[in-house]
Amino acid sequence: MSPNQFSRFEIIKREDFSDVTYLLECYHPLMAKAARAGQFVIVMLNEHGERIPLTIADYDREKGTITLVIQAVGKTTREMQQACQAGTSLYAITGPMGIPSHFDKVKKVACVGGGLGVAPIFPHARAFKESGAYVIGIVGFRNKNLIFWEDKFRSFCDEFIICTDDGSAGIKGLITEGIKQAIEKHPDIDEFVAIGPPVMMKGCAEATRPHNIKTIVSLNPLMVDGTGMCGGCRVKLGDQVKFACVDGPDFDGHKVDFDDLMIRLKRFAEEEKVAMERWSEGCRMRDQVQV
Repeated sequence: MSPNQFSRFEIIKREDFSDVTYLLECYHPLMAKAARAGQFVIVMLNEHGERIPLTIADYDREKGTITLVIQAVGKTTREMQQACQAGTSLYAITGPMGIPSHFDKVKKVACVGGGLGVAPIFPHARAFKESGAYVIGIVGFRNKNLIFWEDKFRSFCDEFIICTDDGSAGIKGLITEGIKQAIEKHPDIDEFVAIGPPVMMKGCAEATRPHNIKTIVSLNPLMVDGTGMCGGCRVKLGDQVKFACVDGPDFDGHKVDFDDLMIRLKRFAEEEKVAMERWSEGCRMRDQVQV
């Protein structure tokens, strides 16, 4: 499919991994050329839409595309789930933003992705492998039906560990079980990189802390402008305060105050609930008119 010459942000591919998780491959040659593992973009569905930060899950410089994997959990992401199909366009994509991750001087690394964090950890695994490191991939899902990109990971990982909550695939249990197994087998791991829900990244940091293994986490707190001006994405690291948009998104997992982060993520929960209810009601009214 040839990209529409009149659209800078055309969606050329849509893939659904589950009833709430979907992939959008967007045509943006300049961004694909500039993107690096660890960076993110800020997306707007339409001119009146919310600006939401999304980690770049993949990029293809030859095709001129970037890939986003999105979970429909709020009003905007559910609206995008309905509206974004191959051939449609996004109103705006800003990026790549954030400081790219570093991959040199690491001989053995474990790349950990939980839930939606599985997608953005893939570029890390690939970049570490291309830099010459021994790569251990560790991913976690609720069950085997939610597993995606297994073949992509195996093509760049020397070892690949899958954890499922119900034991329907791989190791039964939380992703920390896979982390423990990797440390027992490879006590010489230089670094862990973890992306996923805050509680999962906190668990990863606590699992590696007793072994004093460097642990990097990628944070995605509430964000507005993405330039450090609004201060909405403040992150506590010990007695320091950083902005995830310009100082991150990568931080030392052993220093991050995850409890504060999780509280901040709930800051606009009531407003989000109201927005979701209004949008859902609007959808129901449109359905009734069509009938």
